Amino acid sequence: MPEQQSQTNRWHARQADEALRELETSNTGLTHEQVQERLSRYGPNRLDEAKPASVLQRLMRHLNNVLLYVLIAAALVTALMGHWVDTFVILAVVVLNVAIGFVQEGKAEKALQAIRHLLAPHAVVLRDGRQQDIDAAELVPGDVVLLASGDSLPADVRLLQARNLRIDEAALTGESVPVDKQVEAVADDAPIGDRVCMGYAGTLVTQGQARAVVVATGAATEIGRIGRMLESVEQGTTPLLRKMEEFGRVLTMVILATSAILFLFGTLIRGMGAGEMFIAAVGLAVAAIPEGLPAIMTITLAIGVQRMATRNAVIRRLPAVETLGSVTVICSDKTGTLTRNEMTVQEVICAGQSLVVEGAGYAPQGALVFEGVAIEPVALLERSVAFLGLMEAAALCNDASLHETDQMWTLAGDPTEGALLTLAMKAGLSPASLKVNRPRLDVIPFESEHRFMATLHTTDGGSEVLVKGAPERILSMCSHQLMADGEELALEPARWHAHVEAQAQAGRRVLALARRRLPNGKDMLGHEDVASELTLLGLVAIIDPPREEAIRAVAQCGAAGIRVVMITGDHGVTASAIARQLGMGDDVKAITGPELEQMDEAAMRQAVAEARVFARASPEHKLRLVRALQANGEVVAMTGDGVNDAPALKQADVGVAMGMKGTEAAKQAGSIVLADDNFASIAHAVEEGRTVYDNLRKTVTFLLPINGGESLSLLLAVLLGIALPITPVQVLWVNMVSSVALAMVLAFEPTEADVMQRPPRRPDEPMLSRFVIWRIFFVSALFLAGIFGMYQWMLSQGATVEAARTVAVNTLVCMEVFYLFSVRYLKSPSFTLEGVKGTPRVLMAVFGVFALQLLFTYAPFMQSLFASEALPLSTGIFVVLAGVAVLVILEIEKMLLRRLGLGPS
Repeated sequence: MPEQQSQTNRWHARQADEALRELETSNTGLTHEQVQERLSRYGPNRLDEAKPASVLQRLMRHLNNVLLYVLIAAALVTALMGHWVDTFVILAVVVLNVAIGFVQEGKAEKALQAIRHLLAPHAVVLRDGRQQDIDAAELVPGDVVLLASGDSLPADVRLLQARNLRIDEAALTGESVPVDKQVEAVADDAPIGDRVCMGYAGTLVTQGQARAVVVATGAATEIGRIGRMLESVEQGTTPLLRKMEEFGRVLTMVILATSAILFLFGTLIRGMGAGEMFIAAVGLAVAAIPEGLPAIMTITLAIGVQRMATRNAVIRRLPAVETLGSVTVICSDKTGTLTRNEMTVQEVICAGQSLVVEGAGYAPQGALVFEGVAIEPVALLERSVAFLGLMEAAALCNDASLHETDQMWTLAGDPTEGALLTLAMKAGLSPASLKVNRPRLDVIPFESEHRFMATLHTTDGGSEVLVKGAPERILSMCSHQLMADGEELALEPARWHAHVEAQAQAGRRVLALARRRLPNGKDMLGHEDVASELTLLGLVAIIDPPREEAIRAVAQCGAAGIRVVMITGDHGVTASAIARQLGMGDDVKAITGPELEQMDEAAMRQAVAEARVFARASPEHKLRLVRALQANGEVVAMTGDGVNDAPALKQADVGVAMGMKGTEAAKQAGSIVLADDNFASIAHAVEEGRTVYDNLRKTVTFLLPINGGESLSLLLAVLLGIALPITPVQVLWVNMVSSVALAMVLAFEPTEADVMQRPPRRPDEPMLSRFVIWRIFFVSALFLAGIFGMYQWMLSQGATVEAARTVAVNTLVCMEVFYLFSVRYLKSPSFTLEGVKGTPRVLMAVFGVFALQLLFTYAPFMQSLFASEALPLSTGIFVVLAGVAVLVILEIEKMLLRRLGLGPS
């Protein structure tokens, strides 16, 4: 059994030589013997595979549903009655339910497999003083690795030497730009995004080289820790499943209790035979069980899946469709979800002038606004020499490139440099032409130690060095500033520092650009050439801007009573600025990771109830925040794209992963994947989820009164000691054929107009609301009156019991048809053109049921199966009148409830 690696060493707070001593290694790496000993002690550098659930376990998980138990009980009951066809039909429904759930529901264990693939397959190490290329699985703590641009880090490492090193940690921290790395230790309590002397497994080197010592491998890495968190997250049930389980339990108890009472009443009070009463009790149970409900529920969810797919939301777990409809809080990652994940220059500041830059992303589209008015690029550059100089420096002191393919602009290189290229192109410059006309002679590449980049170019009168970098560093190297008219005046540092501070408060990243004329013939560039006497050209303010459609979606969520909370690994000031631009509030203050560390669970629950932005959040923080929201009774949707989001995605009621830029780990942990990575698609998905729930509620409100009417008819017949108006096999015909055919069309009902103006349903709101319970009893009474009334009327006319039962069945089905037109609109009137004509599916279902009832009544083989009898056509008029009466009475009921302010919420 491999030894557990220490989780407590704060490697980021230790100096490099101290880390080497602690790991008992040296700058030249381990020996072969040390490697073998540590490999046997710590095991290979890979994540342990969790044993997936077996097929049988997964099948049993899908069978564990009270409604399915009710169906199985119904199958047993019909088998006891000898109705084998009905038994097989009901069992087929059970198999269909289990099969659809089994296929649709993804395995959460795949998230762990996806994380395993993030570990790099190879690593370059120093062993026995020699450089070797090895399988990453063979790495051990204490190994010294060499890193270069393009490498995926093979393990967690402490940097020993670094030159010009940048690492893209977006998948782990949510940071929108690559992080500049250095060797110096940082504070002990620094969050993971600020540990600049560390590198983490699965992140990517975008620039530079480094030598580093491995401090953690396999399960002990940050990626491995997230994997363990995923294993520890229990997937909760959904609001729909909770409600249907509760509904199934209540229904089962009511049916069993009523059947038992009926049996005891018949045998003890009426003195009827036990066998006869057993069959009557069985008939009551069959009448009361809505056999088609689980199948219709599954089909309704599946239709929701298809609708969402057309709106860029791919559903991986079927119940998540409905859960979206009851979401009260959406926790969203910032980078790439609410924002474009494309850095954009929003403002340019030169001496005495500023320029607002419109547009977002790398596409060179967007107006330049000078002194409050849009200005043509040519006119701008003619009016200000400073702006021209800055734009040229932005294009030339730059290693990135932009390419247009199929009207999409893609970046090769650093995101910040991409933003500068786009700025130059918006100003009408061609970076490619500039580089031809003013070729680069030499370069000082960006390094984190000196925090600037400088390039040397030829000019007409000699050579010129262009410099860009951190504003405080560039300002210290400048002596002059370039004015709009081209004059160079003495630098005003205080004013420039105020500009920098103002932009930082707005959450923007600031770069300064400067230049210096050098004598002719200069073709080599040294640090002494740029250390002083530079002329400042100006500042550029850059941000990863919010998506326009995300701004609209946040407003739409607000109207629907859904709170949007931003949880990001980025800096607090940046996150707050983006939140303000998204319309999440004017005075948005971010709570940071270190502040969350100090909170106990009670304080965390208080914080999530009030705050809208959480910054510098680690995977543990995200998980705790989701759990705190759930503890407050919220139904939580969590969006994300990084490995760091996977545990919280799995914990949330609905995990929403990004399909385009999301990691495989996030996609496997989420129950929904957005094909277009667009926050706005979540709002569409919520709308579809609410529609699904509306249609499910209509289905329940439609089916249960039918079962109630059937049950009451049988119950009343036993209490009165007369023959049953409908036999158990006729009840099964109605329940499994006409009721299901009519209820099925409710699954296709379109979205109601006000669906996104309602507040979210309370998570504890029962499926059987007061209105639904009232409607069940009221309509059951109408159906009882119709079934029993028509049955007794036929007997009084001298008809046979078989003919009277045939009329009772046809009356029941006719009342169902007219009730369908009423239940399509639970609140609004059905006597409208739209309500009367229905949808094509409604009309098809009605004609289909009409044809089936003709078969039931007149086909000889159906007469022998169901003991039905042919009826004169004149009787049909009274059957239809009974249906019309149900519709008219229900419309009057709806009108009264509207006037009293009652009815469905």
